[in-house]
Amino acid sequence: MAAPTDGAGAPTVTTGIAAAVTVALVAVSPGYGYHRDELYFLQAGRHLAWGFSDQPPLTPLLARVADELFGDSLVGLRAASAVAAGLIVLLSGLIAREFGGDRAAQALAAGCMAVSSYLLAVGHTLSTSTFDLLVWAGLSWVVVRALRDGGRSWLAVGLVAGVGLEVKTLPALLLAGLLVGVLVAGPRAVLLGPWPWLAGGIAVLLWAPNLIWQATNGWPLVALSGEIAAGGSTSSQPRWLFLPYQLVLVSPLLVPVWAAGLWRLARDPGLRRYRAFAPAYAVLAAVFIAAGGKPYYLAGLYPVLLAAGAEPTLRWVRRGRARVRAFVLAAALAVSAAVNATLMLPLVPVHALASTPVVAVYPDAGETVGWPEFAHTVATVYHGLPAPGAVLLTRNYGEAGALDRFGPALGLPPAFSGHNSYADWGPPPETPSTVIAVGYRRAELQRWFTTVDEAARIDNGLGLRNSEQGKSVWICRGRLAPWTDLWPQLRHVG
Repeated sequence: MAAPTDGAGAPTVTTGIAAAVTVALVAVSPGYGYHRDELYFLQAGRHLAWGFSDQPPLTPLLARVADELFGDSLVGLRAASAVAAGLIVLLSGLIAREFGGDRAAQALAAGCMAVSSYLLAVGHTLSTSTFDLLVWAGLSWVVVRALRDGGRSWLAVGLVAGVGLEVKTLPALLLAGLLVGVLVAGPRAVLLGPWPWLAGGIAVLLWAPNLIWQATNGWPLVALSGEIAAGGSTSSQPRWLFLPYQLVLVSPLLVPVWAAGLWRLARDPGLRRYRAFAPAYAVLAAVFIAAGGKPYYLAGLYPVLLAAGAEPTLRWVRRGRARVRAFVLAAALAVSAAVNATLMLPLVPVHALASTPVVAVYPDAGETVGWPEFAHTVATVYHGLPAPGAVLLTRNYGEAGALDRFGPALGLPPAFSGHNSYADWGPPPETPSTVIAVGYRRAELQRWFTTVDEAARIDNGLGLRNSEQGKSVWICRGRLAPWTDLWPQLRHVG
C-alpha cells in the first residue's frame, strides 16, 4: 500500500502554488462586473432560509456575510471563492501525497489543478460550483485517509459530506459512486464495520435541515433537476458532448496526466486500497450522461485523478530524454495557464471583449457585463411614465437581481420574477397597475395584459452579444387577473 512520503505538513512549493492561485484570483476579481448568479445570491442572502428552490442555503449565506462585511465590493464578495480555489489546489497536492507522491509529484498535481480551466472559471466569482468543487476535493482527501486508516477517520467523511450537502446535492452522488466503487473493486471489508455507516448518519443529520425544507416545499430541486435534464438551462449541453467536454475541464494538453491517474487507480497494486475511485468515475459519468447532467458535474474528481497521475507523469519525464520531456511538460503547463487564464478570467479589456472569441468559448464572461446599463435603461423607462409608479417584472433571476442591486440608487422599487426562488418572494402588490416587464416576448405578456408596448431595448454599449443584449423593455397595462391568480403561471424553474 502506498504511503505518504513526507511529514504531516504540506510542502512549501505546493502551499506556494495554492497561495498564488488565491492571490491571483483576488487580484482579478474586480474585473468586469457581477455575474447574474451573484446578483441572485445576494438577494437570496436577504431571504435566508434552510433551502431555496434551486440550491441549499450555504452559498446565499456566504453572499449575505460578504454583503454585510464589504458592501458593494466584488473583491469582498468573491474572496471566499478565491480562498476555496487555493484550497482545492492544496488538496490536490495532499491527495498526491497520500498516493505516495514525492514533493515534485505533489507540486505537479497542484500545478495542474491551478491552471485548469474549470478551477479558474469558477474560482473568480461567487458560485455554488466553486464550493462544490472544494467539497469533492476535500471529501476525496478524507475518504482516501479513511480507506487507509479506518476507524474514527470515517467521521471526517461524514462531517465534510454533511457540510457539503448544504452547498449542493452532488456530493451525495460522489458518495454513492464511491460506494459502488468499493463494492466493485474493494476494499469491501470496510463496509462491515460501523464507522462508514456512522459517517453516513452524520452526513444525513447535517443535511437534515435542507431535506426538511425541500420536503415541506414540494421538493423543488427534483423539478429543477428534471428541467436541467430536459435541457432547460443556459449551460446545458447535448448528452454526446459530455465525454468530449471532459478533455477541456483541466486542459487538452494535460489530459495525459489525469488519464494516467485514472489508469493507475484502476491497475496499480500500490493503490489497490483506493481503487474505488476508478469505477466511481465511470459510474458517475454514466449516471450524468443518462440523467442529462451538465458535463462539469464530474469536475470534482479531477483533483484525485491529477494526484494519482502526477507520479507516473514524472516517471515518464525522468526516463529517456529527460530534459526534452521536462520541457514538454513545462510547456504544457505554461500554455494551459496562458490560454485558460485568458479565456476564463477577466483579463481582456471589457471594451475589446466583443471582438474576441472569449464569450463564444466561455459564455459566462458575457454574463458579467452590462448589468448597470441594464438597470439604467429600465430606470429611464420607469421615470418616463406619465403617472408615477410601476411594478418591475423580469423573466429571470439575473435581471431581477440586477434591478435590486443597482435600482435603489436609481429610484427603482424592488423587482419581481417568477424564476426559481424569486417566485417565492412574490407576487407583486396589486397597485400600481402599470407593469414594466423585461425578458419576455410580446406574445407571452399579451396572455396577461390587454396592452403591451415596447419602450426601450437593452444595450450594453459594447456590442457584446449576451443573454440580455437587445431584449425589449415593455410597458404593460390592463392586467387581466389579480397577481395571486397570475403568479402560478409566471413561476418557472431552470
